Amino acid sequence: MNKSVSAAAFGGTATPSLSDRLTGAGCALLAIAIWGAWIVSTRHAVHGHLSPATVGWLRFVVPAVVLAPAWWRIGLWPKRGFLPFLLCFLGAGAFFFLDVATAMRFVPAADVGPLLPGTMPLIVAVISVLVFRERLGIGRAIGFAAIALGVVTLGGRGLLYPEDGAWRGHALLLIGAGMWACYTLAFRRTGLKATETVGLVGLWSTVVLTPYGVPGVVEAVASGYGREVLFQLLIQGLLSGVVALVAFGIAIERLGSSRAAAFTGLVPAVAALIAVPALGEHPDMAAIIGVAATGVGVVLASGAFSGRR
Repeated sequence: MNKSVSAAAFGGTATPSLSDRLTGAGCALLAIAIWGAWIVSTRHAVHGHLSPATVGWLRFVVPAVVLAPAWWRIGLWPKRGFLPFLLCFLGAGAFFFLDVATAMRFVPAADVGPLLPGTMPLIVAVISVLVFRERLGIGRAIGFAAIALGVVTLGGRGLLYPEDGAWRGHALLLIGAGMWACYTLAFRRTGLKATETVGLVGLWSTVVLTPYGVPGVVEAVASGYGREVLFQLLIQGLLSGVVALVAFGIAIERLGSSRAAAFTGLVPAVAALIAVPALGEHPDMAAIIGVAATGVGVVLASGAFSGRR
């Protein structure tokens, strides 16, 4: 396959129209706002009365049901694009959620943004360079350095103070960033619509998590935490599990992977701001540097504003 064709398939069209840019940007901003709130709500849930498997089940059961008409048309598994869909499932499904939710037991919300959505575009770009021989300009190289600064700042703090266990969360978040990068790159290769991919990922994630998640839901309701279960069902299942993933999928379709990934640079700041009043977590200097460095780095490293793809 021609390298330029392959790169276009993974990165999107070189010059999207004004309508595509506006639609893609609007969908990306909607997804970013929801993900900022999702980080805070997940951190609150796993530190409270719900296990990661229970929160994960609440997340995926809603898209599995709501988007059933979409995935029903193509069956339980896509007839084409088996490997790309498998990567989507691994990168954005049950195992991704368990990884990230477990990490949030060890780190504050302000650390999640720089190490998860902040690092993901860097991984996307590295894969593009290694697989498609994409050349990097000075701006993108500076962006990579900024992201690395954010990661080193947060990771260094965890290594300097290992007794709080934050290093475990940092390691899990970096693994999660790699998984989400696989989803971002593989999404366009599935040949499926956003609703079909999200619905199928939700279906199989629900199947995986049901034996572990449903007992936790029953126990939480019986213990008087039914309101929290309903809240997580709204945030995790409807907004994050359906609206945000479909919106980000549309953003990838309209803008391409690199341009869509650039918007994720806003997630760390949004999550850190929401965590102050919601969780009472005030970011320290390492978190502030990490948020700022990865935010700037994501925009530059993604090549979103570069004339070349």
